[in-house]
Amino acid sequence: MQLNYYKRYRMEINLVGRELLPPPVAPQYHFVSWEPSLLDAFAQAKYVSFRNELDAQVFPCLAELEGCRRLMGEIVRKPGFLAGATWLAMRSAGLWHRPEYCGTVQGIRDREGLGAIQNLGVIPHDRQTGVGTHLLLLALDGFRRAGLSRAYLEVTAQNEGAIRLYRRLGFETIRAVYKTIEAASPA
Repeated sequence: MQLNYYKRYRMEINLVGRELLPPPVAPQYHFVSWEPSLLDAFAQAKYVSFRNELDAQVFPCLAELEGCRRLMGEIVRKPGFLAGATWLAMRSAGLWHRPEYCGTVQGIRDREGLGAIQNLGVIPHDRQTGVGTHLLLLALDGFRRAGLSRAYLEVTAQNEGAIRLYRRLGFETIRAVYKTIEAASPA
């Protein structure tokens, strides 16, 4: 059995006195907060955002649509799940087409009373558009509206773009953690 170790950073932000209004994005983007009828849409956005990324190796459920459905179901059943910190991004595809789900973030209140960002993801086509920033700020505002003063997330150390975003918005690295994954045996 071979083990792979992935370095991840725990990053935190103080929400008190911080401006959390999302910047404007292009008019084709729309954001909706959690409602149960959107579970499959959230799972689809999560799957397309993560399926070909390193995080799908760290968390294999992200590499399969059904795994993303199960994960989304687990998140919304957690005692601290916060619908107001859970958002879906959609891009209008034109007058005759359904909107495309292009990003997602989920938020929970952990046992210590901190906001925990879960799975912020944007599909490759819609990265560098401000959608990720918008989703993250909506989630952080949801935490603040729920009375939380701090929030955190974990990010894989190799995800430099995400780390830059988090630092730009005020997150600070608190510590490194390591995730151990059993690697597939060579055939």
